[in-house]
Amino acid sequence: MKPVAVVTGGTRGIGRAIARRLVAGGYDVVAASRHAPDIVEPGVRFIGCDVTDPASVRALFAVLGPRVDALVNNAGIAGANSLAADGDDALWHAILNTNLNGAYYCAKAALAKLPDGSGRIVNIASVLGLRGVADQTAYCAAKHGVVGFTRALALALAPRRITVNAVCPGWVAGEMAQGRFAELGITAAQAAASVPTGRLTEPEDVAEAVAFLLGPGAANITGHALPIEGGGLALP
Repeated sequence: MKPVAVVTGGTRGIGRAIARRLVAGGYDVVAASRHAPDIVEPGVRFIGCDVTDPASVRALFAVLGPRVDALVNNAGIAGANSLAADGDDALWHAILNTNLNGAYYCAKAALAKLPDGSGRIVNIASVLGLRGVADQTAYCAAKHGVVGFTRALALALAPRRITVNAVCPGWVAGEMAQGRFAELGITAAQAAASVPTGRLTEPEDVAEAVAFLLGPGAANITGHALPIEGGGLALP
């Protein structure tokens, strides 16, 4: 029987690349998302789920079998939230609810189905979970929270030998990055030039890291946040 992996936000961007890579690695993959896929990936089952709604998350795991081998908490949104005294707080709450609360709800629902000794959780955080950016207070808060949650959950699940790690991408080529480039008034080429390796991270780069962390070679790696950002964190 194939191992089962749940990938939230698994119908677009990084999530789609992760789902595709895990299918290639022999997993039965469930892509859970509010958004139906515009491209149907062979071997990927889509199940609608809103990770900000605990009842929706519980319903997702209720329809799965008794065993879930891996959970990839990828669902997330971004944006520059206002700090004006009379500004709207809706984006702050939406980002925290999706990126942080969603990871919590999904991990909590998965715990009873993850097998001792081989269960895996990978949370997709961000390089902004390791440093700050002035106009991204909500996103930085959420992703720092994901990294902290990862470390604490890793310790909580260590007696069961279930590993929990985070992946922290930098600029990732795709729709979300294009929106941020527009906000900053830069091109993808300019963004790539600011990266020591001279290129943006591809969704497939993130997918390969996730596949490794889910695999047997990472059986004793837990509680870590792995940056995938072309060396920017090494700059002074």
